Amino acid sequence: MTSLRLETSVESWPIAGSFTIARGSKTEAIVVVAEIFNGGHTGRGECVPYARYGETVESVRAQIMAQAEAISKGISREDLQQAMPAGAARNAIDCALWDLEAKQAGKRVWEICGRPEPEGIVTAYTLSLGSPDDMYAAARAASSRPLLKVKLGGDGDTERMAAVREGAPGARLIIDANEGWNAANLDANLAACAKAGVELIEQPLPADDDEALRGVGADALICADESAHDTSTLPALAGKYTAINIKIDKTGGLTEALALADAARDMGLTIMVGCMLATSLAMAPALVVATQAEFVDLDGPLLLAHDRDPGLVFDGSRILPPPAELWG
Repeated sequence: MTSLRLETSVESWPIAGSFTIARGSKTEAIVVVAEIFNGGHTGRGECVPYARYGETVESVRAQIMAQAEAISKGISREDLQQAMPAGAARNAIDCALWDLEAKQAGKRVWEICGRPEPEGIVTAYTLSLGSPDDMYAAARAASSRPLLKVKLGGDGDTERMAAVREGAPGARLIIDANEGWNAANLDANLAACAKAGVELIEQPLPADDDEALRGVGADALICADESAHDTSTLPALAGKYTAINIKIDKTGGLTEALALADAARDMGLTIMVGCMLATSLAMAPALVVATQAEFVDLDGPLLLAHDRDPGLVFDGSRILPPPAELWG
């Protein structure tokens, strides 16, 4: 029996312009790729270390390579869930194992896990945080897209929302405050969201200070992002959130993301599938979960100066199923 071999690499992908949220700006996407080799087949997974959760490129690579012996002995995805905590490192390995299994079986991942083929999925298109004038211009340039995701999280958010709505009067809107609001400005910002017709609000308050959301009357769905990681975090959402943003970098891979989506659905939560800023290799596994979602935000490749080849194919905001040469 051929033993499996694990390798990692770090890649930098320039962003088209810059990308700004409440925590700062960046001009490149730094990703860590795990590759698992077994004979003539190679499984790949991509993750994004996130400082918000105490992750660095170095720590994530070390976590991945710490599993090299377990990988060589054929660790299963189920055992991997116990061997590693949820997070970016486990995500890269878990997705690489899915990809390897699909290649060895000559099947697509959604066939193996019994999910629908990810076709006809429409992604949101993200507008970076900026001045109201800049965000008006960005919204106007993207006004033909059916769903826009608006980054907020600072003073002047009411003006930004009004500017975006004016720039894209026909688009559906969701917003992401990235924990940037507080109990004092929550009501005013929620009222501005209602006026702009916003359908979903991601993580308006800090994850460790979100009690003001309990029982809040909002026209839009209140979506947990930083407050929700894996199935163990679901009980704490009750009474405060009506939706959940599932990101495979938070769940620690596709395996837990699928379990989380099923559990969240049973709990009555609306499902959103999101992403970190990364290439098509990171988006492809999330598309398997996106077939269960009412809102999808997998536009990472659209924000890069260039993507992998082959990468995902976008027909406007609609994502075609991932080619097998890319993943799964």
